[in-house]
Amino acid sequence: MDQDKAEFLAHLRELCTTLTEHVSTNGGDWSIKGFIDADQNIYTISADTKIISKILEIQLFPMFLEFADRIGYELVLAEKQNWYPDISFVKKSDSSVKFAVDIKTTYRLEEYEKFCNGFTLGSHGEYFRNRKSTKNIQFPYGDYKAHISLGVLYSRALSADIDETKVVRLSDLPSITSVVSDLLFFAEEKWKISSDKGGSGNTANIGSISHIPDILAGNGVFANLGEEVFDEYWINQGKMRVPDPKKPGQFKKLTKLSEFLQAKGLDVDLINTPAPKRKSK
Repeated sequence: MDQDKAEFLAHLRELCTTLTEHVSTNGGDWSIKGFIDADQNIYTISADTKIISKILEIQLFPMFLEFADRIGYELVLAEKQNWYPDISFVKKSDSSVKFAVDIKTTYRLEEYEKFCNGFTLGSHGEYFRNRKSTKNIQFPYGDYKAHISLGVLYSRALSADIDETKVVRLSDLPSITSVVSDLLFFAEEKWKISSDKGGSGNTANIGSISHIPDILAGNGVFANLGEEVFDEYWINQGKMRVPDPKKPGQFKKLTKLSEFLQAKGLDVDLINTPAPKRKSK
């Protein structure tokens, strides 16, 4: 592994071990309770993952600033809301050394043991396919030495405990139930936790695996294949034409990693099979 990347990942993972305490109460609940107005009314926030992710980013920003300065990096935020990544770290002594860090949040699935809802790991559209493109990205994709997900796993409060229509006074702050609890932070290169499936609807997003122990171990679908195969597969996903097994002599768009490996003459057995979901007891 490149020395700069190894050192940066080691520092970032060390930082992750301190973040839970920074954003949590002594009881393990998220310390953010809601929004406050000028009259000291507090409005309960939603458990929407996009809202949680953005508030966490704001809450953690001072720590990211201190972290970047301490290890000799400049912190560059995405200029626009929909740009990738959330944070770019640029080495002060050598501006060619850049790391993309995207903050990703998801919740544990209470009905399945050791599983979460999964993450979206960024687009595999224009800037991913064209590594010199500046469309919707802070710096060209190819300028980064690594693309890292700073992941946040959490448990959601029971819906019966959350009333988004309720407004309380500042004096009643202890009575507000946090929308999430038991936050766990980790840092991993996104290719290591990727699946071969899209992450959301019809958008060109890369999806992650959902088995929590495998996520924390960086044991994704491409673990045995490497980053180059991950890149080539997602560059071609939905674009490349492969033989249609259901219609001999015809072709279809690439949707599965097994199809890609077969077309390339690579060993399908190298696919790292995700752990199956099992209902919690």
